[in-house]
This record gives sequence, C-alpha cells and structure tokens, in this order.
Amino acid sequence: MKQWNDFLREEDGVGVVEVILILVVLIGLVLIFKNQLTTLVNNIFKTITDESQKI
Repeated sequence: MKQWNDFLREEDGVGVVEVILILVVLIGLVLIFKNQLTTLVNNIFKTITDESQKI
C-alpha cells in the first residue's frame, strides 16, 4: 500500500496539465491546416485507389 501511495504522489513524468496543453496545440494545428490536411488525405486515397485498380 505504501508503494501505491508513493507512486500516486510521484511528481516526475508528464502531468495532466502538460497533456491537456499538447492536445490543445494539436487540435489548434488541425483546425488551422484543415484544408491542407483534407487535400493531402484525399490525394493519398486517390493514389491508393488508382494503384489498386492496376492490380
């Protein structure tokens, strides 16, 4: 039980605040580059579809 309590009180590693900040930044980047990402993904799927039809 003592080891479990020590583990919970450990402050090393990534905290919840850091994880939330990273998620906010990633979501912001996705929103900013939404059109470019959509175009990129569509081109990739088009290439995959074209190449698979050759087989």
